[in-house]
Amino acid sequence: MTYTGEVRVGGPTELRVLDDAEIRKVAVGAMDNNAYLVTCRRSGAQLLVDAAADPDRLLALVREGSGSARLDVVVTTHRHRDHLGALASVEAVTGATLAAGADDADAVAAGVGRPVPRRLVHGDTLTVGHLVLEVVALRGHTPGSVALALREPEHVDAPDAVPGRVHLFTGDSLFPDGVGATGGDPARFTQLFDDVVTRVFDRFDDATWVYPGHGADTTLGAERPHLAEWRERGW
Repeated sequence: MTYTGEVRVGGPTELRVLDDAEIRKVAVGAMDNNAYLVTCRRSGAQLLVDAAADPDRLLALVREGSGSARLDVVVTTHRHRDHLGALASVEAVTGATLAAGADDADAVAAGVGRPVPRRLVHGDTLTVGHLVLEVVALRGHTPGSVALALREPEHVDAPDAVPGRVHLFTGDSLFPDGVGATGGDPARFTQLFDDVVTRVFDRFDDATWVYPGHGADTTLGAERPHLAEWRERGW
């Protein structure tokens, strides 16, 4: 299936096949939340980003990735309720480890009635089979919002692969045409904008593919020319 970067609730899974990973995207719930399943092609290990809603659909996604109910970890990008709706059910069926940003983890745990044993801080890594994902803290939308960065190997063969390209799962911290909502608070906006610039745009190149918490994907190259505009408008 061709990966187009945009899905709608109830639509088919979008699939991107890389040399060492498969990335699946579905939209679930009343707010069209994106959920992403990252599968290690060598080991079958799997990571789910945001178990937002519709646990049956997400469990079917897990089976699409591995042929079983294997799910190693679920990362919740931030504490907001629309990103938590299926988390308890998915954990109960799969036994996956729950992970969230350290400053959001208590709120996530309280919201789903489950402990969050893996509390992520900026610069942490998550190992999923043979894959390594870097934790990028992007504070402002919530105090503990995190993104995950997966880098492709330097030598690739898959048709959709690009040597060294980064795949960045940003939750609600970075979208096409702007950073995430900060409640009209100038301090929160400045914190988020500065984190996005220094921890994302200053580190990763224009080929970096951005997978947001809602809506269509983008690239850093498409968004970089608009950074000054975002700062000026304050949202």
